[in-house]
Amino acid sequence: MRILITNDDGILAPGIEALYRAVSDLGEVTVVAPETPQSASGHAITVRSPMDVHRVHVNNVFYGWSVDGRPADCVKLALMELLDERPDFVLSGINAGANTGIDVLYSGTVAGAIEGAFYDIPAAAFSLASSDELNFPMAGRIARAVFERFMAAKPRPATCLNVNIPALDQGWPKGVRCCPQGTVAMEERYAKQTAAEGHTIYWLDGRSSAASVAPNSDQAVVREGYVAITPLRFNMTDPEELARLSEWTWPASFA
Repeated sequence: MRILITNDDGILAPGIEALYRAVSDLGEVTVVAPETPQSASGHAITVRSPMDVHRVHVNNVFYGWSVDGRPADCVKLALMELLDERPDFVLSGINAGANTGIDVLYSGTVAGAIEGAFYDIPAAAFSLASSDELNFPMAGRIARAVFERFMAAKPRPATCLNVNIPALDQGWPKGVRCCPQGTVAMEERYAKQTAAEGHTIYWLDGRSSAASVAPNSDQAVVREGYVAITPLRFNMTDPEELARLSEWTWPASFA
């Protein structure tokens, strides 16, 4: 079995090392990840500049490809150029911080997995909710258990799972729940400051309100101490709205 691993925290991040250690004995594992942190990069790809790519040895644990690009770049480049054979699975993470609710749209971690799904490869994104001390080795054991179940199910091509592990300060998760992505917007604000040079700068800050989180959503499940697993798809068409739009009377001619 062949596994491709990427992330958005960068190739030197502890989360990607933990994921590699967790699954390295399951097959041939290749790591292709961003050279620098790319959090909140979404599904951006590099099109107007070249990408520097080189091999690195990370903490005497693995050799990997370091890419001066985004997570989606890493997967695309790996599949098209760097790998001799197509992988059986694409794994992304383990991200420092949950990727639930609206964050799914901004997440480079999720984008890495979805890029694999673009190529009809089963994929999974793994994230660990923030806490005072991020226990990545423990999260790696959880990720492996989830991945083993994923493999055993022989998922269809392009299946993509978003896996969020709750904060581990209080011990192991209570279990696993399969749930939809939350859609509650975060409470955001910009902190306005004056830079040393005298110009104005803005820092984005935000949080999700516990009171507004929908029950049984990925956000709620993680807060309750369970591993949240959400299947994702990259076709963003709204079928109900498409049906309504098709009934409208549209201009017959623009001449």
